[in-house]
Amino acid sequence: MLQEAEGTATAPDKVKVEFDNFEHGFPEGFGPGWWGTLAYWIGIAFATFQLYVAAFNYLPSQVVRGVHVGFLVLLTFGLIANFTAKSAFGRALGWVIGGAGFFCGLYQWIFYADLIARDGDPTRLDLAVGTLLAVLIFEGTRRLMGAALPLMCGACLVYWFFGQYLPSPLNHRGYDFDQIVTHLSFGTEGFYGVPIYVSATYIFLFILFGSFLERAGMIQLFTDVSLGLFGRTRGGPAKVAVFASGMMGTISGSGVANVVTVGQFTIPLMIRFGYRRAFAAGVEATASMGGQIMPPVMGAVAFIMAETLGVQYSEIVRAAAIPAILYFASAFWMVHLEAGKHGLVGMKRSEIPSAWKALVTRWYLVLPLAALVYMLFEGFTPLYAGSMGLALTVTLILGAAITAGASSMVIRYIFWIGLALVVAALSRDGLQIVPVASVVVGLIVITAFVRGGFKALVECRDALAESAKSAITVGMACAIVGVIIGMMSQTGVGTIFGGWVIGLGEKSLFLALIMTMLLSILLGTGIPTIPTYIITAALAAPALAKLGVPLIASHMFAFYYGIMADLSPPVALAALAAAPIAKENPDKIGWEAMRIALAGYVIPFIFVYSPALMLQAGDPMAAKLGFYGAVALATLKALVAIALFGMVAIGFLFTRMTLLERVVSLGAALCLLGDFPFSDTVGFTLSAAILLWQWRQRPPAIVEAA
Repeated sequence: MLQEAEGTATAPDKVKVEFDNFEHGFPEGFGPGWWGTLAYWIGIAFATFQLYVAAFNYLPSQVVRGVHVGFLVLLTFGLIANFTAKSAFGRALGWVIGGAGFFCGLYQWIFYADLIARDGDPTRLDLAVGTLLAVLIFEGTRRLMGAALPLMCGACLVYWFFGQYLPSPLNHRGYDFDQIVTHLSFGTEGFYGVPIYVSATYIFLFILFGSFLERAGMIQLFTDVSLGLFGRTRGGPAKVAVFASGMMGTISGSGVANVVTVGQFTIPLMIRFGYRRAFAAGVEATASMGGQIMPPVMGAVAFIMAETLGVQYSEIVRAAAIPAILYFASAFWMVHLEAGKHGLVGMKRSEIPSAWKALVTRWYLVLPLAALVYMLFEGFTPLYAGSMGLALTVTLILGAAITAGASSMVIRYIFWIGLALVVAALSRDGLQIVPVASVVVGLIVITAFVRGGFKALVECRDALAESAKSAITVGMACAIVGVIIGMMSQTGVGTIFGGWVIGLGEKSLFLALIMTMLLSILLGTGIPTIPTYIITAALAAPALAKLGVPLIASHMFAFYYGIMADLSPPVALAALAAAPIAKENPDKIGWEAMRIALAGYVIPFIFVYSPALMLQAGDPMAAKLGFYGAVALATLKALVAIALFGMVAIGFLFTRMTLLERVVSLGAALCLLGDFPFSDTVGFTLSAAILLWQWRQRPPAIVEAA
């Protein structure tokens, strides 16, 4: 990366940008000439600071949040200038503006004790710094993501300033300029609220974890295993895409990142084997967006959700597990039906690797992920688990570089066994950060003196810089939604919308859920998943909880539809990211993705009415069947329902379905989702009838094959 940045000094001064904004991430590299080198090393400094916070965490939380936001603003304006400015002056201006933002964040550290002492009585300098920070966050977010999110937050800010002039019940008591700026820029309810706290701790650490795992070769392992397992089956390439994206989602937690990594391989593969371009890209977009709900890492929202609800992260993972599996099972089922409908076959044996050989050769890459899952479910904090998982990943990368030149396997075994013994000796009183960090530092020193080791060190250094770059969009979104959180916490306006939802729910919980779904999807078409979830959860989730919906289920309901919004035109971010790979219109891809993800649109309704699907108490069937009996029934109903929705969407089971057959299938699926007398009985009966009818209508070729 550094060599790339330095090597572009003679490149054209204007760097081509693929999109109008950088919501999908920045282009490759860090910019031309020494400007790129500057951004690269600042990214490393940012990542190093975050590693220190994760490992030792001696700084006050407010300081960590302030420096984190400072780095975000600095890199936002600096990188945008690097990639878009037409002159050296333009780039210098961008870095100066970013530097002012960094000072605003550093202000929280320099005057930490003074700010606490004069809380509620800001000085003129405090107000100037707070106002400047607000302006820079709004402008930086606009340049990163477009105008939708800043306009929405700006409307909240206008209401905060002038809401006292509105009629009741929309009005509030009124707040002075200094009250609003202090609440927004210096407390823990505005820019430095829960979302930015999570961004400064869990999110950045897990972005680093995923980045290092990718560089260790995890993507190739996932791809080889997926090809080996499903490449030869009917419509195999699309199943490979779903499975590989699901596994990739366990470490990345980012939908668009999955599209542009796994999709580079799977989309052309699906097209080559007969899938329509829009369908192939829609499959990848659907599967990739599931990365945000696939444990153990999930998306950034999961960490925010855990912090908001005050529960352990493992509780969120536990609740999300079955719905996530159902989501990917739905996508898998869709591509299976599409392949059967169009007679698409699998790949040749000679074209696919052995899944077993891939696992035997690179099984050790699974260790960091396995260790992470184990520690999360044993009750360790996400910071500790993520730090240990990251340290283990770095150890594997450096250890592989050290042993690469070994003349025999015996030497390699001796090295790894010796390393394990050293770690065990240092950790006999428990696995602590300092001994683990000491081992990593020792490996870095050894790696620097072995043949080929410098390349591995550069890869690790690049991973630090790239992680900082990847965290910018997420972090800026977390910062600006602090306006909404701050406004709601000070004015109490959220109770108005909550009361409206509760009023609907008293008449029909279904209507309240529909309103929440529409709110989340409408917000999500214009803004990213993180602020969509935060806004919807703040407005509607508490109201749903008062209507008897389990708290985690109500928050997950809002989360799911924020993800579905990224598949829904007109914006459809995942489809937009897949479009250049498939060379197809993004709107066509978005509509195909909606069809493929049809079951994903109904899974949240299933777990609201059947909380056992999320391993939550309160399921109506638990009294009759017991808790695990209710879990089994809810899972069975969900599986049958998504199978029926797949048949309706694709129009195929054993043979092409008539309109009447699709209507009956839809009716059966709705009955299984419903909550009225004999709904399950009717749903299962209609399902059995349509299955039997389709089996009898199957063509002779299928009879012979059977």
